[in-house]
Amino acid sequence: MGITMGINTSMKNTSIASLALTALLAGCATAPEPVVEEKTPVNDFPTRDRVEYVLNCVAQHGGLSYINQYACGCKIDKIAEKMSFSEYEAAKTFSYLKSTPGESGGVFRDPKQSKDLRARLKEAEDHAEKNCFVK
Repeated sequence: MGITMGINTSMKNTSIASLALTALLAGCATAPEPVVEEKTPVNDFPTRDRVEYVLNCVAQHGGLSYINQYACGCKIDKIAEKMSFSEYEAAKTFSYLKSTPGESGGVFRDPKQSKDLRARLKEAEDHAEKNCFVK
């Protein structure tokens, strides 16, 4: 009876260990994967728009020189850190068209979105100007 009882105890321990291992593995297999949120890429400005910005900036700062070219490239990079391209594009559109006279211009001047985006663009441009141009 002693040998039989030792075998039963050994089999019970093995069975319990097997069940525990199976439960552990099953728990790992059914654990949900973490959800990864997709974010708008930082610096999502197209190259063409960056080049256009740099050329306009260089023209406004006295013409083409290495220093102006570098500073203007830095400036658009700093702006791109502060806003997505779609926000930048909307802010520029509101800025260009806000001077349209009459009620037609009110669509670009008056909405809260227009004011907010123009303010963010102004803030981003001021930040970029301060960080990129040596005075």
